[in-house]
Parts: sequence; C-alpha cells; structure tokens
Amino acid sequence: MKPDDDTNGQAQARVEDASAPMERFEGREAFREAVRGALRAAAQEGWREIILSDADFADWPLGEPAVIESLEAWASPGRCLLMLAVRYDEVERAHPRFVPWRRAWSHLVECRACGDADPQELPSAVWSPRWMLHRMDPLYSRGVAGADVLRQAALRELLENWLAESQPAFPVTTLGL
Repeated sequence: MKPDDDTNGQAQARVEDASAPMERFEGREAFREAVRGALRAAAQEGWREIILSDADFADWPLGEPAVIESLEAWASPGRCLLMLAVRYDEVERAHPRFVPWRRAWSHLVECRACGDADPQELPSAVWSPRWMLHRMDPLYSRGVAGADVLRQAALRELLENWLAESQPAFPVTTLGL
C-alpha cells in the first residue's frame, strides 16, 4: 500500500465526520481527496457557506465530474461559495467543467482576486463553519483538516484579512465592444 492510499481514506472519513479531531494530510492525492470529500460533505450536510482559497487552483480537482456533481447537489438558494485566488486563468484552462457550472450558479458564487499578492502567501484552504482544510505547504501538499473550532476561527480571520485586500474577479461574462 502506498502512503497516500491510507491518508486518502483517512481524509475522506474525517470530512464525513465533522466532529473528528484535526488530522494531518500529506501528498497531492491526499489533498485532492480531502477537497473531494469536503465538497461531498457540503452537499450532504447542506453547508450554507464555503470559502475556497488558493493562488490559482491548478492542482485542485475542481473539473472532475464527481466534484461538479457535489457542487450541483450543494447549490441551492441561500448558499454562498466564495473563491479567493491570485488569478483565475488556470481555473479556466485546467477545469473546463467547472467554468460552465460557475456560470450557471453565478448568483451563489463570488470570485475575488488578490492580484498583487505573492502566490506563495495566499492560503490554500477550504473553510466552512463546520469544517476546514488548510494546506500550509502547497509545494508538498501538507496540511491539516478537521473541525477544531480554534483553527477554524484562525483560518477564517486569515481569509478575512486577504478578502479585505481583494477585488472582484473571474467574471461570468466578458463585455466587449
């Protein structure tokens, strides 16, 4: 068994049980599985608010059919998905299934950018009032995930600071003459 295999299963189990303690993850696939599990849990549990933050979302699984299914199941009135990035060009290039979903649900999805930020400084994270994931080392995909209230509050504060410096971005349509 590869080390990531065991970590992937643990990450999925932790997301589905929001009361589980904080757990560490390591490796790109473990991170991707944790994101998949988070969005699956968001749909199943009806999370009202989700924040996704990353420099460019290049190695996130946003374009996978299962992720789009989870987002589709999650989307309903009164919910809010806030995305924060340095730039979104990689989202358009690497996640072609996500872009039309974002267009269809633009009334629930707000995208913001910190265009002047150092991409290595912007948090790579999933946050909701019930659960969080913080990839503290994006190069090696190392981080923590779980429902620890103190870590959730600290991550939310960090994200709020970045959001205060951000601008609207990734428009649904481009206006031209």
